[in-house]
Amino acid sequence: MIRDITLGQYYPGDSWIHRLDARIKIIWTFVYIISLFVIRDFWGYIPVLLTLALIIGVSAVPLKFILKGLKPIFLIIVFTFTINMFMTKGTPLLTLGFLTITREGLYNALFMGSRLVLLIIGSSLLTLATKPINLTDGIEKLLSPAQKIGVPAHELAMMMTIALRFIPTLLEETDKIMKAQMARGADFESGNLINRAKSLIPLLVPLFISAFRIAQDLAMAMEARCYRGGSHRTRMNGMKLKKKDAAASVLIALYLVLIIAQSQGLFHWLIRFL
Repeated sequence: MIRDITLGQYYPGDSWIHRLDARIKIIWTFVYIISLFVIRDFWGYIPVLLTLALIIGVSAVPLKFILKGLKPIFLIIVFTFTINMFMTKGTPLLTLGFLTITREGLYNALFMGSRLVLLIIGSSLLTLATKPINLTDGIEKLLSPAQKIGVPAHELAMMMTIALRFIPTLLEETDKIMKAQMARGADFESGNLINRAKSLIPLLVPLFISAFRIAQDLAMAMEARCYRGGSHRTRMNGMKLKKKDAAASVLIALYLVLIIAQSQGLFHWLIRFL
């Protein structure tokens, strides 16, 4: 389960998506996330699925590797599905004791579950197709106008990128600690959900110690390289928008047009017209 978490990981590649400017990918991710919360019915998922399939195909990141990231949040998806299915009032379909499944509840459960799956898949593509250093530079560039009002753009970008970068590292440390404790007789797999959760408590102390050790090593490495903040730092490779970034911007604009058209009901009008 620990190894199935893909958040924060980078999948090496030389695809068109990998070579895009980090700023364009960050903007697309925000537009994508916002669009998922604007969509009100399943018809709105048509442009989302088409865009997502196009990006996954071009990025050359295996779909199996992307879907593997859904395993750790399977319980959250099931919980969201169940809550929406039983807690939404409407036309009854099936009664199970004091619980009633309604037509509207089943629709909302499928809709919210699909939204959560699409949200995880789309947002994970940002880190899978972007190097951490490029992600830092992209966030800093996008936040740079806020420096005029005193916002520390570089520090915020560095903080967010380090947090994403060390998620796989901490997960790897957790996996090592679990294997070491299992070799000494610890049991993390038997029992019900509550017992499994309690068995994970002994992992917290060594995991915190390991996290502090990694943070100290990182701080010493940055000091050894004379890191003193990002206000006067220079870069060997500056970020410049190219033709492929302009083409990606056009695709983002087209995606927005499709989402707006769907939200205004133009898809339903077109289907009735045809």
